Parts: sequence; structure tokens; C-alpha cells
Amino acid sequence: MAEAFWAVTRRLRHRTREALAPWDVTPGQSRALGVLIRHGALRLSALAEHLRIAPRSATEVVDDLEARGLVRRRPDPADRRATLVTPTGEGTRAGAALYAARRAAAGDLFGGLTPADREHLARILRTLRD
Repeated sequence: MAEAFWAVTRRLRHRTREALAPWDVTPGQSRALGVLIRHGALRLSALAEHLRIAPRSATEVVDDLEARGLVRRRPDPADRRATLVTPTGEGTRAGAALYAARRAAAGDLFGGLTPADREHLARILRTLRD
């Protein structure tokens, strides 16, 4: 069972990478942009927690997104020593396109399942996740 799970995970990652290729972003960058769009401005430490990655890794992801004009850093008005990261207008537009591409890739993979099977699989995955 574990081998089948890993094989499906690999297929989903591969399809996701292919779907994101036109934007030249990694799945991690796409996830980070999605978190920022959903939650608004966040400190790097909070972004790292949402992504379940090390703060240093979050810094690298934000550096790459900032270099592309998809996010910007600004001082946190509540603590000027801290920095907030927020998506730019272009980042919000790109994020919507990336989200659609990721959903389409997942839809292609899971599209062969019946609606009932997808519902059961989603329930099982939520149980395992939590």
C-alpha cells in the first residue's frame, strides 16, 4: 500500500511540475504564493510554519519570488525589526493561474475516479493527514 501511495504521489508531483513549467516556478514557490494570497501579509516565520519548512528555506523561496516581482517585503508596522511578505498585483494574478494549473493537473490524475471514489479518497487522505 505504501508503494502505491508513493507512486501516486510521484505522478502528482510530476504532473504538477509540468503544469507549472510555463511560469518557471517550483511547486514550493507556487505553494508559498498561494499561502500569501490566502492569508495576506505574513512574517517569514509564519510563512515557513504554513509551508512546514525551515525559516531559511522560506527566505530562499521569498527571495526567488521577490526577484520575479511576485511578492514584496515591507516592514511590519507592529514591529519594525520584522518584515512582512505580501503578494504583488502580478503575484496575485500569477497565483490564480498557478492554482488553476495545479487543480487541472490533479484533475487529470484523479479524473478517472468516480465521484464516490474521489469522495472516499479525500476522506481517507484527510484522516491520514490529521
